[in-house]
Amino acid sequence: MRTEPWDPLVRAGAFSCEDRQAVYRAIETRRDVRDQFLPDPLPDDLVGRLLHAAHSAPSVGFMQPWNFLTVRSEATRRRVHAAFETANAEAAAMFEGERQGQYRALKLEGILKAPLSICVTCDPTRGGTVVLGRTHNPRMDVYSTVCAVQNLWLAARAEGVGVGWVSIFHDSDVRDILGIPEHIEIVAWLCVGFVDQLYAEPELAVKGWRQRLPLEELVFEERWPDSGVS
Repeated sequence: MRTEPWDPLVRAGAFSCEDRQAVYRAIETRRDVRDQFLPDPLPDDLVGRLLHAAHSAPSVGFMQPWNFLTVRSEATRRRVHAAFETANAEAAAMFEGERQGQYRALKLEGILKAPLSICVTCDPTRGGTVVLGRTHNPRMDVYSTVCAVQNLWLAARAEGVGVGWVSIFHDSDVRDILGIPEHIEIVAWLCVGFVDQLYAEPELAVKGWRQRLPLEELVFEERWPDSGVS
């Protein structure tokens, strides 16, 4: 008997309906955690699974440009938090009026509250000077590293672990604190830990900062609209 081609179970490697729903649930309920971390340490085997998920990410030319610096020391996290505070004050000054008040009201304490931080870096030299797939877009190694970050984030969601991405600091400050070589690019500082809650919607949407854009406004067919090209 011929199986209809639209049957998802005949596609190579397709998941069962239940497994697919779990994947989409992880994607749709992933949140950026800023303040809801619990102090409980994460088991080593759990951290290992998260890092393995990150290391399973795709990478241009299979160069695997990432490194993961795990930081548990409170002393080190306090130094990074001090660097964050300096940059955060600068960021607050960039907003005006009501927006500045909303920004200052955001609780951004993940660096101190989360028991684990992971600094994710990119080594642009790992694949050599010429890398398959990077010949015309030198940023592909960084894009690959971001795929590793997303893998870790989704795995953490499935494990009931919160993740917060801190981007408000001067790279040079974190580089000095962790002894990162000059040629290595810092991609993400991730705060990782168990949480007491996850917002049903992104926190910035809940607090009225910004709402999710309608998908239909972001999908174009064939060419950019109103480009003047026929």
